[in-house]
Amino acid sequence: MFTKVHTGAISGIEALEVTVEVNVAGGGLGLFIVGLPDNTIKESHERIQAAFENSGYKLQAKKTVVNLAPADLRKEGSQYDLPMAVGILVATEQITTTMLDDSMFIGELSLNGTLRPVKGVLPLVAMARNAGYKRVFMPEENVAEGVVVDGIETVGVRSLVELCQILMERIPYTVAAATTMEDGEPREGEYAEDFADVKGQVYVKRALEIAAAGGHNVIMVGAPGSGKTMLARRMPTIMPPMTLEESLETTKIHSVAGKIGTHRGLITSRPFRAPHHLTSQVALIGGGQSPQPGEVSLANNGVLFLDEMPEFGRSVLEVLRQPLEDRHIAISRAKYAVDYPANFTLIASMNPCPCGYYNHPTKECTCSAAAVHRYMAHISGPLMDRIDIHVEVVPVSIAELSTTERAETSAEVRKRVIAARDIQLRRFEGLDIHCNAMMNSAMLRRFAPLSRECSELLERAMERLNLSARAYDRIIKVARTIADIEGVEDITPTHISEAIGYRSLDRENWGR
Repeated sequence: MFTKVHTGAISGIEALEVTVEVNVAGGGLGLFIVGLPDNTIKESHERIQAAFENSGYKLQAKKTVVNLAPADLRKEGSQYDLPMAVGILVATEQITTTMLDDSMFIGELSLNGTLRPVKGVLPLVAMARNAGYKRVFMPEENVAEGVVVDGIETVGVRSLVELCQILMERIPYTVAAATTMEDGEPREGEYAEDFADVKGQVYVKRALEIAAAGGHNVIMVGAPGSGKTMLARRMPTIMPPMTLEESLETTKIHSVAGKIGTHRGLITSRPFRAPHHLTSQVALIGGGQSPQPGEVSLANNGVLFLDEMPEFGRSVLEVLRQPLEDRHIAISRAKYAVDYPANFTLIASMNPCPCGYYNHPTKECTCSAAAVHRYMAHISGPLMDRIDIHVEVVPVSIAELSTTERAETSAEVRKRVIAARDIQLRRFEGLDIHCNAMMNSAMLRRFAPLSRECSELLERAMERLNLSARAYDRIIKVARTIADIEGVEDITPTHISEAIGYRSLDRENWGR
């Protein structure tokens, strides 16, 4: 007997429809799985056989061929266990059902017949809805993720036996309630960290506010203990709330990477990723034998924090150049080609020299000038050019640490950031960008025209600091953001001067 069951395959952060075709014939013995399965799928034979035995079913002694169509699409993962098992049971007439045509199945089988959670549920359910299916059967632990997609029934099941009872209409099934943005949105004051925790550092806080308002990348240089990491970890608390589109995209990426968890649905707070400096190129940008999103994609719509940036391998840092510019990462290998979003804000920190005390107000640096330059050379000029804001972090004095004066909270800063972002959303309405950092050169001429005074000031700075053409554009973008924070239409020389001040760490100028 022949039957078809519907499921899906993950490609990048999207899903493609896959049909599990099962044919049971009298001649021959064994279960044969074809259609470019990986080793995980090939091992399904043993899991399905044990699950059948422990659930009261049999893998009959007939030749059973399972084809994963389209056959030229590479299949990976354990989510095919359940649709293959259902197809075999229907093809061998151990169960009968009328629900196969309008249902999709995903799930991994345990040896005792219970279902285990799988990765990539959100894009799979979204694909099923778009393809016109009525319902998706999945492990109960994946339901919180599946209900993010509206317009389709999400049904969680605990075991193969329970699913078969539902398919034969012996027991009713329960459709999980849909989730909303509000279910996961942190309320004001609920953040574990706050800008008010950081004493002093008004200048650096101002730089991070500008970065959050315009989507700009930042590098902080300062001595050990000056507060760089503390400030970076509070960056998400001043960023604007995620839109539904951003939230769905971020959740898809974490779903494919298996980072959602069993009790978490829609991701509504901006991600903060802080990989260790021993992270490899593949772990940072994604890929691998079985392609997975890297840290740059897991930080999509959030913050990627590189602590002690020069400690990362130079080749690892250089792979950031393309995603910083294009805001996505295209990975091509012999067996696959995938494209992952990488629209993140880079926050980097580093010491000013090997000993850490170059330009320190009280401690003496023991490094030679050559050692300082060699240390800075770990970060290439092209990569530094792609970082909009360079800021020196000076250690906080004892008087500032001991003060009881109330510091500005993240909520107060966030209000100004949201107001500036609202201006940018209106400005870029109808365009495929949403913040100043995403403007190209043509958009700069249209949305950030400079007066004669501003142009002359910027030209003098270019000559004095020996800046690149890319740095020229980024100064204008930062100045545009500063003007937006102040709520003014025209960029003034004051805005240009402040933006130029955030380029003080350009390599030609450092240490002079």
